[in-house]
Amino acid sequence: MERINRRRILALVLVFALILGLFGFRMYQLQIRDADPEDASLSTYTTWSRVTAARGEILDRNGNVLVTNRASYNLVFNNYVFYNSDSPNESLRRLTALLAERDIVYIEHFPVTMDKPYAYTFDQLDGTWQSYFRDFLNYRELDSDISAAQLMKQLRAAYRIPNDWTDQEVRRVVGLRYELELRSDLTTLPAYTLISDVDADSLSAILELNIPGLTVESSTVREYTTKYAAHILGYVGEMSPEQYEVYGELGYSMDALVGQTGFEQAFEEYLHGTDGVKLTTVDADGNIVAEYFTTEPQAGANVETTIDIDLQIAAETALEQAILDLRENGIGRNSEGTDAEGGAVVAIDVKTGQVLACASYPTYDLSTYFQDYNQLLETDYDPLYNRALQATYAPGSVFKMAVTIAGINAGTINSGTVIEDLGVYTKYEGYQPECLIYTNYGRTHGEINVMEALAVSCNYYFYEAGIRTGMQAIDAVSKALGLGEDTGVELYEEEGSRSNAERKQEVYGDDPDQSGWYDADTLMLSIGQGENRFTPMQLAVYTAALANRGVRYKATFLNRVISADYQSLLYSAQPKVLSTCSISDDAYYAYTTGMRMAVSDPSGTVYSYLNDYPVAVAAKTGTAQHGGSGSANASFVCYAPYDDPEIAIAVFVEKGAQGGNLASVASAIMDVYFRQTQESTAQIPAENTLN
Repeated sequence: MERINRRRILALVLVFALILGLFGFRMYQLQIRDADPEDASLSTYTTWSRVTAARGEILDRNGNVLVTNRASYNLVFNNYVFYNSDSPNESLRRLTALLAERDIVYIEHFPVTMDKPYAYTFDQLDGTWQSYFRDFLNYRELDSDISAAQLMKQLRAAYRIPNDWTDQEVRRVVGLRYELELRSDLTTLPAYTLISDVDADSLSAILELNIPGLTVESSTVREYTTKYAAHILGYVGEMSPEQYEVYGELGYSMDALVGQTGFEQAFEEYLHGTDGVKLTTVDADGNIVAEYFTTEPQAGANVETTIDIDLQIAAETALEQAILDLRENGIGRNSEGTDAEGGAVVAIDVKTGQVLACASYPTYDLSTYFQDYNQLLETDYDPLYNRALQATYAPGSVFKMAVTIAGINAGTINSGTVIEDLGVYTKYEGYQPECLIYTNYGRTHGEINVMEALAVSCNYYFYEAGIRTGMQAIDAVSKALGLGEDTGVELYEEEGSRSNAERKQEVYGDDPDQSGWYDADTLMLSIGQGENRFTPMQLAVYTAALANRGVRYKATFLNRVISADYQSLLYSAQPKVLSTCSISDDAYYAYTTGMRMAVSDPSGTVYSYLNDYPVAVAAKTGTAQHGGSGSANASFVCYAPYDDPEIAIAVFVEKGAQGGNLASVASAIMDVYFRQTQESTAQIPAENTLN
């Protein structure tokens, strides 16, 4: 009997609990979901908001800040205060009317068009927001296949929106009510941010409306302290669905901004901080009762890059000037180069592989990138294209050092081998290419050795050297020197290709007349043509490897990572060797001497440009055909000082006609580099002296 009484009591308790639960749920529907706020009776309400952590700064190698953060303000809704206010719908109507009037863009994810006939806009939402919408329909006990028009009718009634409102007013208010309802225990989303980084005028106008529950929260946004280096600094933006699949696993919120290009993307793991979580308890009038962090925001680390902003400025300025001068004046007796298009220049520390400057022309202003985007897409020569890393070109005669090394290493030539330039290479009846000096002036270089051939850039000499040496030996050397290979830089780059039998098969497929490797292909390979396609970054790495006698370092933009407070060193990059090309003593002597003679010998291709430069420079010019109309492409590489190399530079200009005039770009960079070096040396006190 006692056991039966206990069961009855337990049953009564469960029934009573169920009744209380149903009553509580109904009260929630009346107070929150169906939101006629005059009925709300809770005394306080606690919301949580995500406090975005400041992103780390990006600096150059000397500590100059290139990208930082500035204070910004966001407009955020407090649901409880809003629901407890008088006439919430009218408040939203006034708010959205002002936003529309001033063309202020605000954040909204309601997947229905603004105008009739209503239609869904799921294609504008990522998978997560689509999932939230499905949860919303389920919560409201609406069919998953409900039409957009029927949904609007249902929500207009549920939100008690007056019948005399216009369709646009209804749609705008429903959109905001949807965002607010998602955050009423339906999801784990933080408080609704209406506008991020609102400007001062808009903020003032909105606050004058005195919208209940709409508060101002401080945050930060990216700010650029330089107008240079746009192609490599990059920018941050909202995540794509594919990015969220990756970053979501790392704890990122779905509305987090992440690096999309450049350093911002490459060093995301260091720059991105850990967001904080703040709990705020308010009363019905919006007064804060309590506020505290459950998780303190932690700012991202600061990234010190390898870039020297002074060298970057010199590179961009000189490259632009060289191209504009070509367009205006041309070069040579036929004024070639007036059709010059874009170009790039890369400077590398020979001893470490650190990239000192990386410029592409034309360029753009990162601070106005989003406003200018559509215009930039239509601008001539594609300023958004990073030619330094993404464009691949036939290198022309700057490739001849690789042929020199391959020939001498293989024993087919040596530094003393003399070949007579006959103007026209007549070894093969079906293909008889000419030396450029013969084509342009009807004369030849006569009898010359390989150093002289490099100095004057004699194609005839290298036709013969290439045929004697063969494709495989040349390909092995150029691969070891980094041509057509990944340079290791942290930014996206094209790999390019080397001209060899495998590459030709890839290009021409099964066509037996085109896909085979012939002696004519070796002739073109030997002067840097054929299927050779290298980026300016690869040419800079190649030049640095030549200066290092075959040691190729990983190219890098990362120098150090420093804690947010600048007190702790978190990471310091160390030089890494990617490959080594074995170079004999005679080969090393031949190409270094030839590159020096190109500058110091009166017949050298760079003599008139760099002979009187105060630092001894080793250089090589190139002219390359590109298969299109107009002037030939131009290339230039150099390193300095000649006897103890420190800096290597590669310059390339589309339709630049001749490589020699690009020496002006390199000399502008070297001017800054060696002035800095001299100033740094002058500041070092002698031994046994006091500062």
